[in-house]
Amino acid sequence: MPKRDHCDCPADKTLKVIGGKWKVPILYFLWTGTMRFGELRASLTQVSPKVLTEHLREMEADGLVKRKVFPQIPPRVEYSLTARGRSLKPVVEAMVKWGKGVKTTK
Repeated sequence: MPKRDHCDCPADKTLKVIGGKWKVPILYFLWTGTMRFGELRASLTQVSPKVLTEHLREMEADGLVKRKVFPQIPPRVEYSLTARGRSLKPVVEAMVKWGKGVKTTK
């Protein structure tokens, strides 16, 4: 029998899609509307361009984010949430609400 890295529960499936340090903050900022890469980068000041690109590509592959490239020089790329990405809003809102009551040690 193959070894599993995670449990086979619905919550684990959700974490596989939105897990990662920057995915939930990306969702949070994209709820305000379509953003360009530079705007996302400015909103997420601690993320490197490489990691932001990786997360956006993963989120696009998972059907959460839509990437639109405009054929111009220099190229303009915009990111927006898909219906699937928007469906995570209540999940993230619950996380935000819960997080406001947490006192961290750092």
